[in-house]
Amino acid sequence: MPSTASRPTSTPPRNAPSGLVPNIRRPPRDATPAARLLAQLRRAAPALLAYAAVRVTGLLLLTLWAHRQHHGLWPILATEWDTAWYLGIADHGYTHHLGTAYDANNLAFFPLYPLLVKAVAVLTPGTRATTGLVIAVAGSFLAAWGIHSVGSHLHGRRVGVLLTVLWAALPVGLVEWMGYTESLFTAFAAWALYAVLTGRWLWAGSLAALSGLTRPTGIAVAAAVTVTALLSLRRGFTARALAAAALAPAGWLAYVGWVGLRLGRWDGYFAVQRLWHNEWDGGVETLRRLREVLADDSTPELFLVMVTVTLLASMALYVLSAWDRQPLPLLVFTGVLLLIVLGSGGVYFPRARFLLPGFPLLLPPALYLARASRRFRTLALTAAVLGSAYCSAYMVLVWPSAP
Repeated sequence: MPSTASRPTSTPPRNAPSGLVPNIRRPPRDATPAARLLAQLRRAAPALLAYAAVRVTGLLLLTLWAHRQHHGLWPILATEWDTAWYLGIADHGYTHHLGTAYDANNLAFFPLYPLLVKAVAVLTPGTRATTGLVIAVAGSFLAAWGIHSVGSHLHGRRVGVLLTVLWAALPVGLVEWMGYTESLFTAFAAWALYAVLTGRWLWAGSLAALSGLTRPTGIAVAAAVTVTALLSLRRGFTARALAAAALAPAGWLAYVGWVGLRLGRWDGYFAVQRLWHNEWDGGVETLRRLREVLADDSTPELFLVMVTVTLLASMALYVLSAWDRQPLPLLVFTGVLLLIVLGSGGVYFPRARFLLPGFPLLLPPALYLARASRRFRTLALTAAVLGSAYCSAYMVLVWPSAP
């Protein structure tokens, strides 16, 4: 009797995008939802443990560095910079007026995270700052789980673990454990993309809508879901794919429309963004700052060098991703994300953080490391983890502005 060990254990979902066949072992179809969830969690456990180890390493270095500078760790993680804006919205709500002051209108910040902070804080002990940090850390583990699921679905468990570790070891990885929205947004993005890859259209549309209520770049997740869903209709009509295409941008459109109604002008949200210097200029300001850091400034600030290297590396990785023929939803998501971040005329220094949710860009190096020798893989990952720990601590203890 021929061996069946290498045969797939299940067929791909009927509406999954063509060419994408899951290579992970699934629980029996009659398993309960809880059993399926536990089985998936067991598969992701190595990636989640590795993720925690990377982030704890960074936190330990930050703790030692902050102690030497007599700087409190808690304010860094839970109360400063953008976190203060989100906590202010949770405490007092949104403003009713546009105003004229620059960098002062809280309508620039999307509502889901502060609403979650407010709602969960009512049911739990501790301050809203504590609640916000707990939500961010929990979101980071959900994001790591989703990233592992995407990577292992496409290329196997080793690549899934490596992809998760590389995301944890980004230079601005500390933001994943701060009271910011990047972790929550990445969780929605990762699971929305996984839902698209496995043909779960209603989940994909719903998660994309939630991402659109979390960050302005939620429109990139919506674009990935909507474009892929509409193209899937060429292979046969399905009401779920059509519903996902319509649902995906609903969260982003709802908030932008609500801001317009609140301010009494159709372009209300974009007027707020202009007060934050965040107009889209097609990349003119990005090119100017790249030239300034790389050529004009003889002693550029280290953090700005890191941001510049991150932007250049992200562009190169996108080219590699397209060359590797990544699945369409991943390419659309990272492509739109790059267009938004690189095309913005706004402030330059937070752009490495803005690209943190673009984890599919890390698939090419994850694939390379999966094929490399164990020695090289160990050295590369160790360097990435230590570099991330140093850059993250420098970002919040030396760099004088927001991450």
